[in-house]
Amino acid sequence: MNKVCVLGLGYIGLPTASILATHGFKVVGVDVNEKVLAKIRQGEPHIREPGLKTLVEAAVKSGSLLVRSQPEPADVFIIAVPTPVTPDKKADLSFVKSAAESILPVLEAGNLVILESTCPPGTTKEFLAPILAQSGLEVGKELFVAYCPERVLPGKILKELIGNDRVIGGINRESAEKAKELYSAFVEGEIFLTDATTAEMVKLMENTYRDVNIALANEFALICEELGIDVWKAIELANRHPRVNIHKPGPGVGGHCIPIDPWFIAEKVPQIARLIKLSRQINDKQPYRVFDLVIQLTRGIPSPKIAILGVSYKGNVDDTRESPAKVLIQLLKEHEYTVTAHDPYVEEFEHELVGLEEALHNADCAVIMTDHDQYRYLDPEDLGKLMRTKQVLDTRRVLNAEAWRKAGFHVRILGNGEKA
Repeated sequence: MNKVCVLGLGYIGLPTASILATHGFKVVGVDVNEKVLAKIRQGEPHIREPGLKTLVEAAVKSGSLLVRSQPEPADVFIIAVPTPVTPDKKADLSFVKSAAESILPVLEAGNLVILESTCPPGTTKEFLAPILAQSGLEVGKELFVAYCPERVLPGKILKELIGNDRVIGGINRESAEKAKELYSAFVEGEIFLTDATTAEMVKLMENTYRDVNIALANEFALICEELGIDVWKAIELANRHPRVNIHKPGPGVGGHCIPIDPWFIAEKVPQIARLIKLSRQINDKQPYRVFDLVIQLTRGIPSPKIAILGVSYKGNVDDTRESPAKVLIQLLKEHEYTVTAHDPYVEEFEHELVGLEEALHNADCAVIMTDHDQYRYLDPEDLGKLMRTKQVLDTRRVLNAEAWRKAGFHVRILGNGEKA
């Protein structure tokens, strides 16, 4: 295995291609977005991730990483394209299909094809393998196919791509062994081999577990608000139990994994996955809960202006995929609120982003939607001078509420029933 072709240069494909290129492989990265390709050719990643710029620059300058708009012959093909969910909560495998079909003309006997994209159980065996068989090569004997999902956290992608354990599922044992040979070149964690469908389910179970746990925390938050209890204190104390790990409540669940993956299980077994679907529904309603709180805080204020602080789905990253801030902003605009938005990490967003002072100028409520570190250290005295009405809704519990109250703010924390 000397040459690897990576299809899809997004949050997983680009780091993976760059790591392979700096570990002795010749890598061709393929993407349909010419702007992305142009930036990478200059050694500039199109996403913000600690350490990625240095890695991409080194890979490109060494000549080990080339980028193209079409695949070319290689020993290994890695498919790392998006698998979004459709409006009716089904997996959209069109990008996987296009990627698989694009490599058919260049496949050769002995090649290994790895799917990294998250997908419903059975996709590798029942969807991908039949497409690859159109090459005329016998899958499992002349052409090897495996599923190897990433298990990384934005903000720590490079560290976790190397350090995390990996689960590799092959359509047969030889396919899994060949994939292990590739990943062993850079993975420092343990590598576990299984069949492709089990590996697909493992990936979905990991993110579904987190989604269900967050839904439980969000339901606890609603209950605590009703009972006049601070859910954050209650969770902190409950987690002192050695076998309890309740996640944090929040304004909703974002990213490309947690809000998407549970639907891939529900799609396959809709009559059984009742808890999974209910958890998704609870988490999807959270931006609407935040909207209701904004209505309460601005009732009686003429033509209220709302400042949204943070549009990425989690702190200290630029990833806005499935961000709950998108839903909240849309709701506010539909109800004729004036809305401004700020995010220190995000450069491109579907709504206009402005500077912090401009966002807060004459605002009647600041809503913290993302737990960026910068927001923890905002000065309430200075910011209060900018606002028309000194109110803040903290959906992530990042502020020192007492300091903000001393500065004259009405502070509301999501899940805190102690509203004073």
